[in-house]
Amino acid sequence: MASFVDRVVLHVSGGNGGNGCVSVHREKFKPLGGPDGGDGGNGGDVILRVDHQTTTLLDYHHAPHRHATNGGPGMGDWRGGKNGETLILPVPDGTVVKSKDGTVLADLVGEGAQYVAAAGGIGGLGNAALSSQKRRAPGFALLGIEGESSDIVLELKSIADIALVGFPSAGKSSLIAAMSAARPKIADYPFTTLVPNLGVVQAGDVRFTIADVPGLIEGASEGKGLGHHFLRHVERCAALVHVLDCGTLESDRDPLSDLAVIEAELEKYAVDMSYAGQDGDVVPLNHRPRLVALNKVDLPDGKDMADFVRPELESRGYQVFEVSATSHEGLRQLGFAMAGIVKAARDAVATAPPKVQPAVLRPRAVNESGFKIRREEKGLEPLFRVLGEKPERWVKQTDFTNEEAIGYLADRLAKLGVETELFKQGAKPGDTVVIGGDDGVVFDWEPTMMAGAELLASPRGTDIRFADIGDRPTRGQKREEQQERKDAKAAARAELEAERKAGIWTESVSRRRVAKPLKESGLDADNEF
Repeated sequence: MASFVDRVVLHVSGGNGGNGCVSVHREKFKPLGGPDGGDGGNGGDVILRVDHQTTTLLDYHHAPHRHATNGGPGMGDWRGGKNGETLILPVPDGTVVKSKDGTVLADLVGEGAQYVAAAGGIGGLGNAALSSQKRRAPGFALLGIEGESSDIVLELKSIADIALVGFPSAGKSSLIAAMSAARPKIADYPFTTLVPNLGVVQAGDVRFTIADVPGLIEGASEGKGLGHHFLRHVERCAALVHVLDCGTLESDRDPLSDLAVIEAELEKYAVDMSYAGQDGDVVPLNHRPRLVALNKVDLPDGKDMADFVRPELESRGYQVFEVSATSHEGLRQLGFAMAGIVKAARDAVATAPPKVQPAVLRPRAVNESGFKIRREEKGLEPLFRVLGEKPERWVKQTDFTNEEAIGYLADRLAKLGVETELFKQGAKPGDTVVIGGDDGVVFDWEPTMMAGAELLASPRGTDIRFADIGDRPTRGQKREEQQERKDAKAAARAELEAERKAGIWTESVSRRRVAKPLKESGLDADNEF
């Protein structure tokens, strides 16, 4: 079973927001108490936070799915729903958070550093919050929005000042055990170290951390041995210490050839330049300060080998130390040399002027509407896709089983200018309109859905604009019906005029003249005589 994990894929999701409540206040002698539905609670966030008590990502290897609690629904009597609890996930110091495509999202260094991996959804408003002078008693509430969901990659990069590199069984773990209180596993066979080890060393008034990574062999860049998998743990180190085995019994190995192999493998390792996104100054491993520790000089052959190769290494510019993890020979001098490099690196960071990124002000454009409409085609038919933070959020908050809620959405979209922009784009009645991306909501656009439903008399929870929506005529049909009525009236007038001219019915002038005074006197023209 794995005991150390330094890379995991974590599936996180924030809590969903609670739905708003639809309620009307009822009290004795107050039959019209008004709406009193409370708002839904917000969903909980998922937060990654550095904890020094956490040293591995093992817990997330066994349980990679993490979800924050949901917000509670709103209730009557103006009672809001309970907010979801924030889920705090402890991670080791030096954890780098990346997206699935490798983009660095956060570099968590230092106790308490945190990153919101998945934000919780906001709760929906109750009908009490939606009431206004025009809509006094809403019969609907807004739905809560789902929390964010994402797949992130956590990579652990140990926080160490000095890195020990070398062949397997070169004595790196023994050096850490001799110079610090760390007790890594030590055995007389290759690849004893399977996970990075850290140790704290005190040299004078300087305290620093050294890291030991599993041994490298020739071809590590191609995956041989343990490969370059653990070299990420030394990316933050200020200097490297080559631990060379002077007492090896292998005839084809010697300290100089071992050094050449390790240098070549370090040259092939590509340092992740993205994790130091704050300043971007990341030095490749083989370009950092390097010391050479000729180990196992307590052995007779080891001492002779160290004396033989030391002049050659010093001529190359290396600072060389003859050490022994068994007898502790040379460890004090090596520790103070490490401390000097660490102190110089820390002083350089402390005295360097802070790099301040210039503030970039991006004011909102005067004509910025907050949405855009993209014309597409689907099945040789036009399709208009509305994209924007506001309209997409409003659609998620709408209860499409409630006519009044749909009418409220239509009012909001019309006020935002979506309908006007659709006209400009050439949309016609009956065209398909999608609000959102691939999972957006699809509408058959009806431009007669104008704003102002709150002024129309309709029962609570309904919208008069949706009455018999399947049989409601469009503007074109209304124009056709009006033209038919005009044509029918014109045909009737023409028929009457034709009958009059044909003599089918006439009225003499003398009769009209006689009938008028008779009507004024109250007599009927038919009873004149």
